[in-house]
Amino acid sequence: MTTPAYSRLDVDERRRQLLDASARIFTERRYDEVSMSEIAAAAGISKGLLYHYFTNKQELFRATLEDAARDIAIRIEPDESLPPADRVSASLGAYLDWIEAHEASYVRLIEDVGSVSEIRQLVTRVREDTAVLIASQAVEGEPPRALVTAALGWLWSMDGVCLDWLARRHMTREQVRDYLLATLFGSVMAAASVEPSIKLQLG
Repeated sequence: MTTPAYSRLDVDERRRQLLDASARIFTERRYDEVSMSEIAAAAGISKGLLYHYFTNKQELFRATLEDAARDIAIRIEPDESLPPADRVSASLGAYLDWIEAHEASYVRLIEDVGSVSEIRQLVTRVREDTAVLIASQAVEGEPPRALVTAALGWLWSMDGVCLDWLARRHMTREQVRDYLLATLFGSVMAAASVEPSIKLQLG
């Protein structure tokens, strides 16, 4: 009896292997330059088996992005035992840790956001969810939309800061964190100044 060219793994292990291989390949090159055959080869399986798990490259790419988004969401989940300002600081620190550990993936993600619809849709959704999460740390109850808008604008600017920092390393991680915190609190305070109904809790 012949031995298969690839090892037999359970469904979860195989899916994890495929997502890891996909993340590596999509980090190295742009979406349009990557083939399913290449990803299958990187994972050490046949292309037919890859198509058994993902019907096309678009589905695999979307799953890879969603996997990264879940990882980030878990890492930046606010610690409710901390005061609001400390929660945000801790979450921001965790985010900077993630982009340092996944620098190439992060840079590729932001650079491709305007050209690949799957990335654009994911980043838009993640930014909206994160903006609501940030705004909810600053007030009790449902955050006013003006506060969400302030957090959303800050998130867009944060990517520019992080890309410049990764490219030049002209600031320490702590300086980047403190700068981003200062600009976030400035954005929140600006929202409160134009929307009197916003009652901040930033202690």
